[in-house]
Amino acid sequence: MAIPVETFFLRPNEQGTKQGRIQQIVAEGILSGRFRRGEKLPSSRALARHLGVSRITVTLAYTELLANDYLTSRGRSGYYVSDNAPEAPDFQPSEAADTVDWDVALAARYPGAARLGKPADWTRYRYPFIYGQPDPGLFDHANWRLCAMQALGARDFAGMTDDQYDRDDPELVRFLARHTLPRRGITAAPEEILVSLGAQNALWMAAQLLTPGRNVVVEDPCYPDLRAVLAGTGAKVTPLPVDEHGLRPETIPDGTQVIFCTPSHQCPTSATLPQARRVALLARAAELGAVVVEDDYEFEMSFLRPPSPALKSLDAEGRVIHVGSFSKSLFPGLRLGYLVGASRFVAEARAVRAAQLRHPPGLIQRTTAHFLRLGHYDALMRRTAKVLAERRRVLERAIAEHGLGVAGRGAHGGSSVWMRAPEGCDTGILAERLREVSVLIEPGAPFFSAGRPPRNYYRLGYSSIPSERIPNGVARIAEALAEVGRGG
Repeated sequence: MAIPVETFFLRPNEQGTKQGRIQQIVAEGILSGRFRRGEKLPSSRALARHLGVSRITVTLAYTELLANDYLTSRGRSGYYVSDNAPEAPDFQPSEAADTVDWDVALAARYPGAARLGKPADWTRYRYPFIYGQPDPGLFDHANWRLCAMQALGARDFAGMTDDQYDRDDPELVRFLARHTLPRRGITAAPEEILVSLGAQNALWMAAQLLTPGRNVVVEDPCYPDLRAVLAGTGAKVTPLPVDEHGLRPETIPDGTQVIFCTPSHQCPTSATLPQARRVALLARAAELGAVVVEDDYEFEMSFLRPPSPALKSLDAEGRVIHVGSFSKSLFPGLRLGYLVGASRFVAEARAVRAAQLRHPPGLIQRTTAHFLRLGHYDALMRRTAKVLAERRRVLERAIAEHGLGVAGRGAHGGSSVWMRAPEGCDTGILAERLREVSVLIEPGAPFFSAGRPPRNYYRLGYSSIPSERIPNGVARIAEALAEVGRGG
């Protein structure tokens, strides 16, 4: 039986080469059971004409599938699904009812964080003022691809494939120790560095080791997922309000055992903790015998002036755990970060990581190491900083023009501005209204602790919106705010 040519089609905007997409169509058809063993495929000429591609493209796709034993060639007769091709399992979907009482069966429940509003199709919106998303026009695709190919080479085979649960990629650790950390004023030995699956994974490991059942302080507002992580450990969490300069050390209560903070770039207000407060924070931690976990996210985005040295750089007692990430500066899907602390703590964190996920993928570690070592990362940061500085200027000009309220802006740079709407405005409702005119903002309520959080804050990110769209986007926000003020 021949497979009709009409069953083949290339979806618009689908990623990958045409040859690869044709291969994928055939492979998926076989693996799903739609294409059966022995069935004949359309001729290369017929399929090329149907898909609007060259005949050589189809021939190359068929040849690759032939080499992988998905297809077989029968002389002048054409291509057929191979007798050795994978065969879809022949089973009927289960109709068994779910009779388990999950309220009883679940021994523990993990509290989810308050979700920040970002639709899956955010790239379709014309004015996406959302935080933490990369601009594909800025990323160095060509050199990242070359570094990935180098990591896949025979020379790097062991680094890519070995089970490194008890260590990390030495190239990556070496770069962190010699380049990244010294730029933050930190000196660390390899045994004091642990690679993680992003900053959140590092915060999770720190929480598992430091906070179960203990008195913990967090900033208010703060990163929502941190509160969820701490709730999962049974920590007794005290949220402390921040002001325009960040956390106030004198408000840290007696009995506090762990302090989570973002000194260089408070999340989400962007405040930078002044030197005097940093010294006071460390002194208060020493007085309490507490450990400080420093989330040093986004320090690379300091385009207005050099960033302040990390809190860890002032730590003479080894009580600061420093957390950093490449996921913000490169791309979120990378999921690669690190933590730095006393060797005893890092050894315990390494054991926790091994029990949870063994280690971050060797290929990702080695690719990133090459990207850093060859200078591509620093070049990308310089290029990104220049673009973000321009977007920041355009955004601030538009905000001032429309008289919108600013609650916090990074003194060193960053990629967002913390905004305040008039009292009585619910920015959750505002965000829904703005979606209708292709504008995305982030309501601020999820950043605050439980109870009755203020609902008139919101965040405007500018990492993924072109400068030329910012003025119109801000104008639409101002118009929506005016309608809310009129009771519309």
